[in-house]
Amino acid sequence: MKIKKINRREFIEASTLSLLGYSMMVSVPAEVSAKSKAAVSEQSKLIDAVLEGAKYDDSSEPNMRKVALECDVLVCGAGMAGICAAIAAARNGAKTILINDRSRMGGNASSEIKMHPLGINSQKYGFREAGVLEELLLENAVNNPQNSWDVWDVMLYDKCVSEPNLTLILDTAVYMAQKAENKIEYAYARCDKSLTIYKIKAKVFIDCTGDSRLGMEAGAELMHGRDGSEKYGENEVVQTYPIGGLLCSSIMYTTKNMGRPVPFKAPPWAVKVTPEMLKYRNPRKNGFAYGYWFISHGGLADTIRDNEVIRFELLSIVMGLWDYIKNSGEFPEADNLALDSIGMIPGRRDSYRIMGLSLFSQHDIRGKWRERPDQIGTIGWKLEDQPSTGFYASDDHPAMPVKVETLPFNIPLSILISGKIENLMMAGRNISCTHLAFSCTRVMKSAAVAGQAAGTAAAVAAKNSVFPKAILSSKSLLKQVQQTLLRDGQVIVGLANDDPEDIARKAKISASHCAMETSAENVLNGAVYDWLGKTGNRWIAPISEKPWLKLEWDSPKRVSKIILNLDSGYRHLTMTTEEAQVDKVLRAPQPETLADFNIVGILPDGTEKRLVEQRGNYQKQRVFNISPAEISALRLDCLKTNSDQFARVFALRCYS
Repeated sequence: MKIKKINRREFIEASTLSLLGYSMMVSVPAEVSAKSKAAVSEQSKLIDAVLEGAKYDDSSEPNMRKVALECDVLVCGAGMAGICAAIAAARNGAKTILINDRSRMGGNASSEIKMHPLGINSQKYGFREAGVLEELLLENAVNNPQNSWDVWDVMLYDKCVSEPNLTLILDTAVYMAQKAENKIEYAYARCDKSLTIYKIKAKVFIDCTGDSRLGMEAGAELMHGRDGSEKYGENEVVQTYPIGGLLCSSIMYTTKNMGRPVPFKAPPWAVKVTPEMLKYRNPRKNGFAYGYWFISHGGLADTIRDNEVIRFELLSIVMGLWDYIKNSGEFPEADNLALDSIGMIPGRRDSYRIMGLSLFSQHDIRGKWRERPDQIGTIGWKLEDQPSTGFYASDDHPAMPVKVETLPFNIPLSILISGKIENLMMAGRNISCTHLAFSCTRVMKSAAVAGQAAGTAAAVAAKNSVFPKAILSSKSLLKQVQQTLLRDGQVIVGLANDDPEDIARKAKISASHCAMETSAENVLNGAVYDWLGKTGNRWIAPISEKPWLKLEWDSPKRVSKIILNLDSGYRHLTMTTEEAQVDKVLRAPQPETLADFNIVGILPDGTEKRLVEQRGNYQKQRVFNISPAEISALRLDCLKTNSDQFARVFALRCYS
């Protein structure tokens, strides 16, 4: 029997549905399926390039296939920073390629490492990081109620391959850069699993590798290790931590309750843990379901080049600590627990940072950030340096004592642009800051905020055929970046919507009902967050009354895009399996979010036309591209929330 050959494009398109409904329980609307098919078709262009041409000549490594690719923006590294950078760049019109050295996306937040993304204490301040990051976290909360790390991985994959302007290349590591003067011309990346080397040309390159791998190859100025207090006048530095030392790497583990006592025997190479080692490290504090961030090592080594030694030592600590928990008699509540998964990749906290056009420091975090004109996103993890001796710092706390509360603050664009390489940007752990400031900016939600900003700025630079630094010297381009970020849902404290293309700002707004001392005008004030206990940036009305918001213009307007920013609450939201964190996360649609609503256009003759009919919404930010309509007014009819008794809206935008 002759077997019909099927090409890669046919195979991918035939498998479209397997890329959807990653929770194995999600129904896929027809319009979403169609969009995904288009995205998969876009993704298949890469396969065509590999199989059908776009080759380049190179006599070295004769067993490797050589493929030349070209894009507007190349993002290296698909951790939370890289994912948000690539999605932001693609959505803002840049042809984008995202490469990742692993098959799993998410970096330290992948199933291979299992570290939960952290950031602003939303329960304390009343808001959290938004934009692309919140879209991902809300998606996960709804479609991954089983709290599976593997399903989280697939969701991240789905978000990227379903983005029409984005090409994803996995198991591929950047290893070389070709320059002309101070500009990167090509980045080289290799996938040994497919015996392929990619030569990628881009207008803007974004290093989201965490370890500054592309920056290193391009000859960017790098920073490494702790600076000490004198270099930048940072008085909150812990003087006992060695200058040049790094934060350690960690390996996480998870456990399973077997319902009966389960013995454990440690391997002979396990560390013999003693009570003295745990003087400041209490395994009971956060439960036993998910390993401990204080299982750390390698801060006095080279966390990249000594990775294998660090891995072995971390595994020996994991085995030794679990042996102590199971066999010391101190933790009888762990008798029925068994190890379920053990990470084999050290979650790296610290390596190289890239010197940017400016340097962020303790002084910025403590208030000087307000003087920066190029603010592009709000973050808010506390200053948290850690001893470089890690787990073996038994006479020291595992993290520096925080003497002064770290309030949410804005980071500037200038620390995301290389000071030496003209078309190189960075986002994630490698942004331009002192080591003390790095201890605050390094966490994954902060990295994601920086990623969205970098991707947006890169798209603007590519579209205008300028280097990223030109944005800083152009008031119009800088405003374009900031306003685009606000339009796309990013929180930038103190900055508000001033988009001249948003015609909703020129309308008269009214509402059928208002509650909690709010007003319809709040929806047009340009902010999409509120501080804890405040409601000045929202409209709130009782959902039982089926309330509405209405925009009215003096003359008919042509509307083709509507953006709605809703209230998604301020609960803790992350992917995690740590007991103390899981209890804070609602794995379902957030009750405050408007689930069912219609958007109605009122035509010049007074008749009504339904422009949007939405059911089952759970996202904070919704963008509706509609058939252009000439309308005199627009009305949002609120029908149902996800169980809250009030309809809540932060912003309503309209574009021609």
